[in-house]
Amino acid sequence: MATTVDQLTSSVSMPANPAFEQYCEAIYELQEDDVDVIQARIAERLGVSRPAVSEMMRRLEAESLVTMSGKIELTPLGLRLAESVVRRHRLAERMLTDILGMSWSEAHEEASKWERVISPAVEVALNRVLGDPTTCPHGNPIPGSAYRPPETVVLSDVPRGGSFTVTRVTEELEFTPGLLEFLESAAVVPGNAGMLTAASPDGTVTVEIDGRHVGIGAFAASRILVALP
Repeated sequence: MATTVDQLTSSVSMPANPAFEQYCEAIYELQEDDVDVIQARIAERLGVSRPAVSEMMRRLEAESLVTMSGKIELTPLGLRLAESVVRRHRLAERMLTDILGMSWSEAHEEASKWERVISPAVEVALNRVLGDPTTCPHGNPIPGSAYRPPETVVLSDVPRGGSFTVTRVTEELEFTPGLLEFLESAAVVPGNAGMLTAASPDGTVTVEIDGRHVGIGAFAASRILVALP
């Protein structure tokens, strides 16, 4: 069952440790993108050493936030903590883009700072002002919202000549340097419709969107989710 807004905003009794929040958030996002959650992936995502990750995993396990029986998984407590942080991050991104007019990449960086200082009262106010959004600007679901996943395929699976509507740019792409700026400038954003005009054997595709032809590499094309007509 999805965690409710009330459950997420009552997280004040949970461990108030920024490092715990950061690691649980990273694990949550890797799981969300169907990426194997191993220590090497966490180290890569957070830009830290593997020994540092190993030590933190022991601490998180001691705090009953993760289990490591064969693979790294969030416990119910760890999931609740992660969802609380991710919710604040994605609401902050919405505010920064929708109200303050910041770019995708600027909002992503700034929201990483805001997510740790937004109080439950401010979170509730943000959600109200934003009109109960269900996704962040990149289309990723906001935990505790009324989000219902649409039927999607990855962009690279669209047949040549096929039409599509962008629905989601997965979190993994948000951590690829320069990629958010490129996609935003190329109008490859949720809600925009386009057509796949060419595909290369290496997985690179060309799309026509917003009146322009844009080449998208295999890594991104396999991680951008789109809806078909």
